Amino acid sequence: MIENKEHQYEKAVLVGLITQNQSEDKLIEYMDELEFLAFTAGATVDKRFTQRLTQPDSKTFVGKGKMEEIRDYIKEQKIGTVIFDDELSPSQLKNLEREMEVKVLDRTNLILDIFAQRAQTSYARTQVELAQYQYLLPRLSRMWSHLDKQKGGIGMRGPGETEIETDRRIIRDRITLLKDKLKVIDKQMGTQRNNRGKMVRTALVGYTNVGKSTLMNALSKSDVFAENKLFATLDTTVRKVVIGNLPFLLTDTVGFIRKLPTQLVESFKSTLDEVREADLLIHVVDISHESFEDHINSVNEILQEIDAHQKPMIMVFNKIDDFSYEKKEEDDLMPGSHKNISLEEWKKTWMAKSKFPTVFISALTKENFPEMKKMIYDEVHRIHISRFPYNDLLFEYFEDEEEVNE
Repeated sequence: MIENKEHQYEKAVLVGLITQNQSEDKLIEYMDELEFLAFTAGATVDKRFTQRLTQPDSKTFVGKGKMEEIRDYIKEQKIGTVIFDDELSPSQLKNLEREMEVKVLDRTNLILDIFAQRAQTSYARTQVELAQYQYLLPRLSRMWSHLDKQKGGIGMRGPGETEIETDRRIIRDRITLLKDKLKVIDKQMGTQRNNRGKMVRTALVGYTNVGKSTLMNALSKSDVFAENKLFATLDTTVRKVVIGNLPFLLTDTVGFIRKLPTQLVESFKSTLDEVREADLLIHVVDISHESFEDHINSVNEILQEIDAHQKPMIMVFNKIDDFSYEKKEEDDLMPGSHKNISLEEWKKTWMAKSKFPTVFISALTKENFPEMKKMIYDEVHRIHISRFPYNDLLFEYFEDEEEVNE
């Protein structure tokens, strides 16, 4: 099912709702992220449509008038794709496609498409294919909408329903097969993890596109693929890193995102096992993003979901080279927003009181790298001597090794 191919850019429009649970500011932020997702998937956004509703319409997600406005616009501008910010139910998807007569995607489908493009190894492709089939199964009926246009009569309805049921059985069988295949791979990867010797295992975690792969390359002197797009890295990469005299294993994992499809959490279980079984987590945060605190909360929620939230952690605030803020006027007595807080002021907020070691760096320019490496060394050293007290690797301290190198 999964096809790894280059997508040509196509025109699309975005649709989102302001509800009692989602403010206008929050919607704008989500729509910005959705536009970045669309660009990553291979689409250019022509226009955004928003509507204020108490809750999404059960039939068409948006109201009737807004749906007609979107339909008229895409016909005039010859738009081929409509992307909704939230996950659509099978009935909503069917109704919208019938009314608009173009391709309709939701946020989940868009993320799955990006994963399908990005998956490189057989293992990642199997995980993505499983997630795609789990998403597709309840929505299969829309693929046979052409039968609705046929006239009634003997022999007209039966074959269509039979074909749908046949496809459902095929997909269920395929899901079972993929799950069995992943169980075998999970067992193999578990054996690999157990055979990695007496070295502390650390894992890079964080929101997508915060610079984990760039940091991985800088620390391990490797060439892991890194790009300024969402989900540039899907495959788990493990490298041996040596800081001072202390070797340890560093793992680059898939990035997290808000509204992460449940199908992906389930199918990427083994990839997340690298996080679950790590001894130390390095939580990378894009400090230049105005919503980095929301990103931290999203990552922490997923870590709690996979039962990895109690692990030792280092908070690494990346991209300080890209950080900027707007200085308030001295006579402005109104409360400032996030964009009015300088980097030095951020360092004095809750970050200074965090229970985890915190450092501010630039993975691109390697600013404050010595401070970060010392912090990682101290945490890995602490874990190492508690687990392997008689190991003879630690014959000198980090500072001594640094002096020798100088």
